[in-house]
Amino acid sequence: MKLDPSPSAGAQEPLIIESMGDADVKDVLRIEQQSFSTTWPSNAFYQELHDNKLAHYFVGRYGGRTVAYGGIWVILEDSHVTTIAVSPDARGRKYGEMMLLHLLDQAITRGASWMTLEVRESNTVAQALYRKYGFTTVSTRKGYYSDNNENALVMWAGNLKSEIYKNRLCALRAALRG
Repeated sequence: MKLDPSPSAGAQEPLIIESMGDADVKDVLRIEQQSFSTTWPSNAFYQELHDNKLAHYFVGRYGGRTVAYGGIWVILEDSHVTTIAVSPDARGRKYGEMMLLHLLDQAITRGASWMTLEVRESNTVAQALYRKYGFTTVSTRKGYYSDNNENALVMWAGNLKSEIYKNRLCALRAALRG
């Protein structure tokens, strides 16, 4: 999938989003280490790619370089964002939003009606993006993050297959393309 914004003023560079493979794990781990204080071990990504039939992981490339990644689990009508990150030197170009939109599209295509995720209570930038896409905070997991005992907000977006949500995604996709 290629999200190719128009060349109008302020448009973002194109991001190519593809399924993650073994060859991508090294770049994904680099972004992971730059983005999070506690990181997944490399074998976790390999296990997700090979052993978890519910898992679907993607990388975003710009200029042939991996700059973003994300993953979901789809369990019947529920989906869960397991991870999403953008390389620090590529932030501010809407690549995280493009990846989130791709994850939503994948979840819907795979039959999900709901999507959930956890986000750090202090990560207001990510929370704003998630709210833009219809996520609402439904609970707090106290001390969820082991590195600093920070709380996680549990956010859900629902009725992903509804016409109202499809229209929302259509409008957000159009705005993203500029």
